[in-house]
Amino acid sequence: MAGKLYGVGVGPGDPELMTLKALRLIREADVIAVPGEVARETVAYKIVVQAYPELEAKELLPLAMPMTKDAEKLEASHQAAAETVAALLDAGKTVVFLTLGDVTVYSTYLYVHRKILQMGYEAGIVNGITSFCAVAARLNTGLVEKAEELHVIPASYQIEEALQFPGTKVLMKAGRKMREVKAVLEKTGASASMIENCGMANEKIYASVEEIPEDAGYYSLIIIKDNKEMAR
Repeated sequence: MAGKLYGVGVGPGDPELMTLKALRLIREADVIAVPGEVARETVAYKIVVQAYPELEAKELLPLAMPMTKDAEKLEASHQAAAETVAALLDAGKTVVFLTLGDVTVYSTYLYVHRKILQMGYEAGIVNGITSFCAVAARLNTGLVEKAEELHVIPASYQIEEALQFPGTKVLMKAGRKMREVKAVLEKTGASASMIENCGMANEKIYASVEEIPEDAGYYSLIIIKDNKEMAR
């Protein structure tokens, strides 16, 4: 009987934000897959091992996922990952694929998930706390109230038009284009706050656009509120 694949969200960085279901499935899994070339160096592994030290003894499966927008390279990496996982499922093993934040939000796992389903195997999704919810909580503020809208925007693409949307805007994956993103925010006069590495040991909070560094890391998330002061 074939095994099953689970995409498991482990939250944004604080191991205490992992769900009980995530920990149970990780404990029960035969193989733990992580997106990266060296399993123990991945952020997802470092989060989980703090809450579950026994992870060190688990069979680990690193899956290379290149940071690129090249469609052919991405398709090749996703297909290779799916085929590697499928071989384990054929052996009757349960595989848990660790994913930062929530599996359903800009997750690399989803590409592998769809391919595994198309190949006729079972695959499931286990939610985790999203990075933007964790950042809002860390800033001691809400995201939306009453009829306010919430817009989640990938900041690695053009954002000028999206910043005109009403309500709260969340800019994800801004790190690599922070210089351009900050310039747009300054130009539009946006009121924004940012957290870099939320919930991790090297977490940094920036209360205004002026404070945001142009060389911020990949795990940087910006929240823009309409005419509302963001709390530290």
